[in-house]
Amino acid sequence: MTAQAHVVLFPGQGSQEKGMGRPLAESWSDAMELWQRAEKISGLALREIYWDGDEKDMVDTRALQPALTVVSLGLWYHLKSKLNPLGVSGHSLGEFAALAAANVLEPDAVLELVSVRGQLMADAESRGGGGMAAVLKLSLEQVEALVDEAASASDAMLKIANFNSPAQFVISGEKKAVDEAVSLAKKYKGRAIPLAVSGAFHSPLMDDAARELEKVMTRYDWRDPAFPVYSCVSATAASDPATLRELMTRQMTSSVRFIETVAAMYDDGARRFIELGPKGVLTKLAAANLKGRNDEFETVNIANAEAAAAFSN
Repeated sequence: MTAQAHVVLFPGQGSQEKGMGRPLAESWSDAMELWQRAEKISGLALREIYWDGDEKDMVDTRALQPALTVVSLGLWYHLKSKLNPLGVSGHSLGEFAALAAANVLEPDAVLELVSVRGQLMADAESRGGGGMAAVLKLSLEQVEALVDEAASASDAMLKIANFNSPAQFVISGEKKAVDEAVSLAKKYKGRAIPLAVSGAFHSPLMDDAARELEKVMTRYDWRDPAFPVYSCVSATAASDPATLRELMTRQMTSSVRFIETVAAMYDDGARRFIELGPKGVLTKLAAANLKGRNDEFETVNIANAEAAAAFSN
């Protein structure tokens, strides 16, 4: 497997864990500096929250977004000399780390953007009125039928927000539509599990937040990427900075098309999918999405400093 045959993936919310990034930061000053910069930009005590805090504080999206971005970027910069990917991608929040890795935006710009994004999403949750649910054990066609029926029955907006794998989707919309879908899922012989959020992320209900984030994005110089960035908005590779900014403007209201994005990377020659961040959520999803392909592939999760030290490409 050649070095040119791999892509690097950056995880999103839900991949956080206590103590994440600590061993690398305590053994490598550049990683510690990244935490310090993120704390200054976000105005939050991120190390205190994720290294010594409680689980309930770790789910606060205002802190989670800059903290997880720091963890992924710390691993990226630590391993950069060993990585020469044909492209990078991220799942929702992870797309911002991908932009920094591809040198489209400076790390400080990305840290400000994810801090603002976290605040905007927290504001949306505080207003309520929206919700999300994970849908399991149903095909795409069944999920589409479930969404249509729930939206019609509740007379409310509902859409598929995350196309994660053939067996895992997330729906998002007005709360009464999400509640209706959760009730109807049994009829389709599947499960719909409400997520612990009060915002309808990756749906049109995030339009105001997306416009606010766009204002911040225009402050920065968007550069040509060092390698293609695979967008989960378009499920294609982008190498034009104007296109990347436009895609990121749409990101908060658009679905996460991870199934198609993984397929695009594979079709472009990727045979090794390397995830930088805790838990290995994306490596599991990538493996599920590539099941049955003729050519062999490999998934690798580099979750921490120990895994980074053992990594060879």
